[in-house]
Amino acid sequence: MRKFTTAIVLYILTALTLAIPPGPVPRKAPELTFFDASAKPVSLSSFKGKVVALEFFFMRSLHCVRVAQTLNTLNDELGSRGFQAVAVAFSAPHSEADAATVDSFLQTYRLAFPVGYTDMESVDRFLSRTQGDVLMIPQVVIIDRTGMIRAQSGNRPGDATLEDIDSLRTRLNALLKEPLPPTTPAAPVSPPKTGPAKTKVTP
Repeated sequence: MRKFTTAIVLYILTALTLAIPPGPVPRKAPELTFFDASAKPVSLSSFKGKVVALEFFFMRSLHCVRVAQTLNTLNDELGSRGFQAVAVAFSAPHSEADAATVDSFLQTYRLAFPVGYTDMESVDRFLSRTQGDVLMIPQVVIIDRTGMIRAQSGNRPGDATLEDIDSLRTRLNALLKEPLPPTTPAAPVSPPKTGPAKTKVTP
C-alpha cells in the first residue's frame, strides 16, 4: 500500500505544471550551485562554453529517470563536440535528495555525467518561479555556449521535443554548430610610470 501511495504521489508531482508561463526565452541563465555525490559544490557556470542540457528531477520518478537516460545517451554521442548533460535533483514528498541518495542513484543507473542535488529555493530562483506556481517535473533547460537559456520545458503541456531523443539531438546539433563565443583578451598591464628621482637639497 505504501509503494502504491508513493507511486500516486510521484505521478501527481510529475504531472503538475507551472501555473503561469516561464520567463522569456532566450534569457541569461542565472548562476546555480548544486552538490555532487561527495557533497562538493559544483557551479553551473563551470560549464560555460558548452551546450548544456540541464534536468531538474525527482530521483524516484520513472519519467525523470527516462529523461536522464536519454541525456546520458546524448552525452556519450555529443560530449566530444562540446555538449554537457547535467541533472540536479531536489527533495519532494517521498523523493529525498542528498549526497547519499545521489550516490545510490548513480550506482543504480550508471549515468556518466554530472548529477547532483540542491534545495527547492535554488531551483525556484533559477526558473524564476514565484510562490503559488507549481513546477512541471522533469524540467529540462537548454543553455547555449554563451550561457543563454534557449529552451525549457515551461508550462502545460510542456515541450515534448526536450524529452524525445531524436528531437533533442536535432536541437543540440544546431546549437553545437553555432560559433564559440569570442574570448576577450586580457588588457595589457603597463608598468608603473617612474620619473627621475627627486633629490632634496638642503641649503
